[in-house]
Amino acid sequence: MVGMGRSPAGRGLLAVHSAEPVLSLLSALGLAQVAGSALVVDLCRDLALEGRTLSDLASEGPSLTELRPGRAGVALLGSGPITVDAALPLIEALSEAWPAVVIRCREGQWEGRNVPVRALLPGFLRSTDQETAVWQPIGAAVRPPGPGPVLPRLTGSLVRRLLGGRTALRARWVRAWDSVWSMPWG
Repeated sequence: MVGMGRSPAGRGLLAVHSAEPVLSLLSALGLAQVAGSALVVDLCRDLALEGRTLSDLASEGPSLTELRPGRAGVALLGSGPITVDAALPLIEALSEAWPAVVIRCREGQWEGRNVPVRALLPGFLRSTDQETAVWQPIGAAVRPPGPGPVLPRLTGSLVRRLLGGRTALRARWVRAWDSVWSMPWG
């Protein structure tokens, strides 16, 4: 696990997915940061994370420091070689102890509350998907084809901060994720 955290208000559990791997990671980190303290569980298995994994916690049992946050911030936990069905009881237990848990997954991988994040591209690359989603503009400003919040543009410096494990709570892009927690995602 990388980092630990504590927050006065619990947000619960919310999954996030995107066809764009970098966008799904940044979305999970933004959603977690706006919660103040959160655990991000990466079910995508495309990151080179060090340390114990969800699979390790399931087979060996979690330590007390892994069950609850020890300080404010975002913790990132890789899944390791475990199925979603086998991980579900542990994820539910972690979500009861942590103020917020964000699941980074692929589309269709998580059956609980799931936030689709779509890149908002101009021209012939524009999405025709009309379902409710969080929309991330890439390039020129374009209207989303479906309902849902449109995030502010991502800057290079913010991406570096998020991927470097630093907080960015004052960034407009991170604050824009606050409303996503309370939306009725299916």
